[in-house]
Amino acid sequence: MYLWDQTLDAERVDAGLAGITWEEPGEFDRRALPPEGFALGVEFDNRRINAALHAANPNLVVPSFDTSGHGTAVAAIAAAGGSLLDGRYQGVAPQSSLIVVKLGSSRPDSFPRTTELMRALTYMVRKAVLLGMPLAINLSFGNTYGSHDGTSLLERFLDNVAEIGRCVICVGSGNEGAAGGHISGRIQAGGRSGEIAGMDLRRVELNVGSYQPAFSVQLWKEYVDRFRIVLLSPSGVREEIDTVRTGMQTLVMEQTQILLYIGEPSPYSVNQEIYFDFLPVGSFVNTGIWSFEILPIQTVSGNYDFYLPSSTALNAATRFFVSTPDKTLTIPSTASKVITVGAYNAAYEAYADFSGRGYPMQSIAGERTGQGTIKPDLAAPGVNIETIGPGNTFVRVSGTSFATPFVTGSAALMMEWGIVRNNDPYLYGEKVKAYLRRGAKPIRGEREYPNEKVGAYGNIVSS
Repeated sequence: MYLWDQTLDAERVDAGLAGITWEEPGEFDRRALPPEGFALGVEFDNRRINAALHAANPNLVVPSFDTSGHGTAVAAIAAAGGSLLDGRYQGVAPQSSLIVVKLGSSRPDSFPRTTELMRALTYMVRKAVLLGMPLAINLSFGNTYGSHDGTSLLERFLDNVAEIGRCVICVGSGNEGAAGGHISGRIQAGGRSGEIAGMDLRRVELNVGSYQPAFSVQLWKEYVDRFRIVLLSPSGVREEIDTVRTGMQTLVMEQTQILLYIGEPSPYSVNQEIYFDFLPVGSFVNTGIWSFEILPIQTVSGNYDFYLPSSTALNAATRFFVSTPDKTLTIPSTASKVITVGAYNAAYEAYADFSGRGYPMQSIAGERTGQGTIKPDLAAPGVNIETIGPGNTFVRVSGTSFATPFVTGSAALMMEWGIVRNNDPYLYGEKVKAYLRRGAKPIRGEREYPNEKVGAYGNIVSS
């Protein structure tokens, strides 16, 4: 087992070890160091972890703590060894060896933990290659920032990692399906600049609840499309936004300051971001209905998507009035080569409405067709799951975070059978995904597949 805690400072850990009696026999390097090739945090190997289990004060030997209980609950579902209550509580793959990474906090003015997560993935894959072992990675982590089309740095990074060594990456689809944090639409205009025809105006209404502190709104569209955007405040203050001039702009509407960023396409994407940062002049953003009027100037696709931050960071009343539950997968579950896991309620065999959904279905000449890759790939139990919390307590949890380790553990068992036992040395990556999809059972109440709610073919049934 290996544990890399990115939040720890090596010098402080060393200072805390002074005078400790190591009760594990044998000598080894007791210094606190980051993993080889990395400059932050502390890595604890199997010998150090065993020493902590035998120490009078294990928290001094391995001073890494799961204060929220989230990681402990996820790991227990995937791989708990069954030592509690005479083996009544076992994980899906209880004999697995573990590599655990506790992510560090994101740096100021950086994306949400993107760098920390990329380092963690690099570390785990390198370690698995060094050990000559297959690797099932569990990512019960996601955020709403991005165009959700697989082109972001993190999404492309995961696709590349999925091709290194013999690994499978399982990612939860997020809990934004019923949160009202996304709306998509399509508007059309005449072919030439300035010609506006038909249904030109599309108004997107956002309700901002009481006592809402600062928050952001993302608008994603194709760069080739040209829109005029008018923002209206709850009292009717109207501001037209110059979307042609890229860079930063600032507005003050009522008691709210709005910082705007008009983006450019990246080397890896044809999309453009228009980012609205709502900052209260006093304590809170103005309560009420904020409206975005989108008027096309020249369009090719005319598609757009609005996203709010994760619902856990917002007042419950802050949401779009008319939302689009499709395309609410959190990033990086949108990466193509990961196994994206949704959640269902095993007690009722019903889709969990909070579970992040995939891309919307389109109808062409009466036939339903998929728009891009259908996600999630499949669903697993994610409602009222009994697992282990900090201090060997038992907790009930819900969310796609806890559906994902069912699939991660299943992938680990498959790779053990195929690779470790030499029944199929190529049983990893997309091959594992294909077998899991084919072996999934249709969920009750969902009659058409592929399905943007529970996957391409169905779900994994709890045992």
